[in-house]
Amino acid sequence: MLDLKRQNAYRRRYAREHPGWQDSGPIYEATVRRHLRPDTRLLDLGCGRGGLVELLHDRVALAVGADPDLPSLREHRVPSLPRVVARAEALPFASESFDLVTASWVLEHLTAPEQALAEIARLLVPGGRFVFLTPNAHSLPALLNRLLGRMARLQRWLVARLYGRVEADTFPVVYRANTPRTLRRLMQRAGLQCETLTFIGDPTYFAFNELLYRLSCWLEARIPQTMKVHLVGVGRRERQAPDPPPQP
Repeated sequence: MLDLKRQNAYRRRYAREHPGWQDSGPIYEATVRRHLRPDTRLLDLGCGRGGLVELLHDRVALAVGADPDLPSLREHRVPSLPRVVARAEALPFASESFDLVTASWVLEHLTAPEQALAEIARLLVPGGRFVFLTPNAHSLPALLNRLLGRMARLQRWLVARLYGRVEADTFPVVYRANTPRTLRRLMQRAGLQCETLTFIGDPTYFAFNELLYRLSCWLEARIPQTMKVHLVGVGRRERQAPDPPPQP
């Protein structure tokens, strides 16, 4: 089984063997921190039980968490953090309420990403940023996940068996905004200029043993950038956001 502890051990090993490499978590955190100021009003979408907002909530003027899963919000590790039960497609805040919106491991779950991105643009002040971390739908793990998604029962069994994740922490993925081309198109339509989009490799997802780790490293060195497993991006709210698309 490749639980998170073992996977992170492989990540540390890969970092030693490839100086300068970082996995997506630290890159995402550094990207978010670059856009923080003491007067920042921050909204973290899909905050769950904690996430990056745990580290940043006391560095900004306001931090708010939003998540559609009420049990996760009730178990949040920062009890003083303002939290709301909400979907990204319908956020209960006034327009231009935030300077920064963050979302890690959220976009891949959205069934209506165009509506969600329009909501994010609506909530941001002109010039505000949306920073996100999400899987790349062109990567091998995502392609396999999409294939298994057609066999939901088998997928749940494999995730529990191979990665040690309980069903309560596993949510369906649809990858409707998870290719660079689709992301840029949907962001532009929502009034968000895509400032940066970074491809980040990570060969540890199939590192169930030494042989598979070495094979994954061999593949990692040969696949194109466009097939790297994760995307970290920054969108900037344009001066005038377009009208949101009609509700489905």
